[in-house]
Amino acid sequence: MQISAKADYAVRALAELAADTGRPLTCEAIATSQDIPFRFLKAVFRDLRQAGLVRSQRGCEGGYWLARDPAETSLADIVLAVDGAFLTLRGERLDDLGYRGPAAGLPGVWRGMEAHVRQVLTSTALSDLVRERLAA
Repeated sequence: MQISAKADYAVRALAELAADTGRPLTCEAIATSQDIPFRFLKAVFRDLRQAGLVRSQRGCEGGYWLARDPAETSLADIVLAVDGAFLTLRGERLDDLGYRGPAAGLPGVWRGMEAHVRQVLTSTALSDLVRERLAA
């Protein structure tokens, strides 16, 4: 299984925002703090803003804030905002996957795996991550 760089960067960036809610943080500051490529992070923030997970303000006092309480934002919300799915097979969703013959049961295995990933990500809030209380 592979976690996309986009999902990893998005969760790490929002963890930075959740850890410091008193002021907006710039994309540059988050990129530096988390060792994330700045240009890539700007694209990630565009997806997060469109999903309503962050808000932004321009200018010298500008930057990014969380748009929701970290306790009400699950890691699933973040992953779906940037990737659109929890698990794909060769870039395709698992919805219409079907195999023939001896491999006919394999799509059920992949869907089961996706369900477990969904459960872990849904049950872990951004606030849990920041407090280092990850769901196991």
